[in-house]
Amino acid sequence: MAASGELKQKLLARLRRIEGQTRGLQRMVDEDKYCVDIMTQIAGVRAALDQVSLLLMENHLHHCVTDAIQEGNGDEKISEIMQVVKHYTRA
Repeated sequence: MAASGELKQKLLARLRRIEGQTRGLQRMVDEDKYCVDIMTQIAGVRAALDQVSLLLMENHLHHCVTDAIQEGNGDEKISEIMQVVKHYTRA
């Protein structure tokens, strides 16, 4: 991953927050919390993971894909990113 130090720190901070949310979900299940409250928390974790993924995709497009296009190898990188996009649209 070709990411600036700032982006890397932002991603790691978000992932640590998600890790904490996930531990919170485990506690909620363990403590038999209300199902709707747990599902609401799950939706929050999913949204947070989506934001991490979007940041990674943006970085990938700006760096890896741009570099590949400039080197004449863009088709492979475009196909690769399209597979990821297709995966997300199936979910």
